[in-house]
Amino acid sequence: MKKLKRILIVFFLISVSLTAKSGQQFAALGNLKLDSGKMLLNCNIGYRTFGTLNKDSSNVIIYPTWFGGTSAQLTPLIAPGKLVDSTKYFVIAIDALSNGVSTSPSNSKLQSGKNFPQITINDMVKAEYRLLTEHFGLHHIFAVIGGSMGSMQALEWVVSYPDFIDKAVPYAATPRQSSYDLLELNFRLNIIESERELGADDKTIQIKLNYITQLFVRTPEYIVNNVPVNNFEEFLNKKVVRKKPSFTFTIDNYRTQLKAMLAHNIYRNYNNSVDETVEHIKTKIFFIVNKTDHLLNPAPAIELAKKLNSKLLILENDCGHIGIGCEMKRCSDAIQKFLDTKK
Repeated sequence: MKKLKRILIVFFLISVSLTAKSGQQFAALGNLKLDSGKMLLNCNIGYRTFGTLNKDSSNVIIYPTWFGGTSAQLTPLIAPGKLVDSTKYFVIAIDALSNGVSTSPSNSKLQSGKNFPQITINDMVKAEYRLLTEHFGLHHIFAVIGGSMGSMQALEWVVSYPDFIDKAVPYAATPRQSSYDLLELNFRLNIIESERELGADDKTIQIKLNYITQLFVRTPEYIVNNVPVNNFEEFLNKKVVRKKPSFTFTIDNYRTQLKAMLAHNIYRNYNNSVDETVEHIKTKIFFIVNKTDHLLNPAPAIELAKKLNSKLLILENDCGHIGIGCEMKRCSDAIQKFLDTKK
């Protein structure tokens, strides 16, 4: 009985330790010089860790957040059978700048609201680089994984720090915006700016942005097949009109990350040339895209994957931008195989 009690106590302590590891943490980076030449003052980066760091620190994977996402929202994807196996890897989920957790227009004491300087995807990555090198003392890691805006950060990593990461898994990915993507993103930006000029409050603006998200995040086929006409009002209320507003990802935060995505282009320092950029990429990359993605057109990622002769998985389900969630096991198995392969 005493032996069983000791075992239970040890199990409890281990469970508490693992839970604490995945709790919200912060690193104070001081001032961060931005691509614009301006300074982001008192920059703090949020993160969560999962798994155990091995002796030679060779099992580190970073997972930057998607548009509006937080490291807490990445947690369900970091587990055995999900996108990253935390029993094999030490995973650092990182809150991207302006997501409301890391330094953002909504929480900056010195540069709040309109005083917050515009950032780029590269600025997000620079902050993440400093987190790894200054806070964790890491100067090389195994992999980066990221979806949507997280994929933009992953691809920015491989061009900005070509010797830092061995492997990358950008999903729902793009190396730069297609003309279709620019049309959709500018539509969102126009909604924010025009509504602000009219004096609309954040809740009103958020409802209109919710409409755009629901129009583009899935496919027409998915909506027709999964939202019966008789249940449309319920769907509209839940996903658009009465959807709880985010007190973390405010409209100011939304606009800042949106403008960062609009400027995203990993070819910008190489004459906007795919071929020239390819010559500088050393990281092995596994792209996952969905043919039916209406938020980030898959064509630019497919083009880059073919130029690099990279591993490429093209999904063809009707789930659109979040298609990876509709084929989780297939994608999880493919990612693990890619990460496990030494060559």
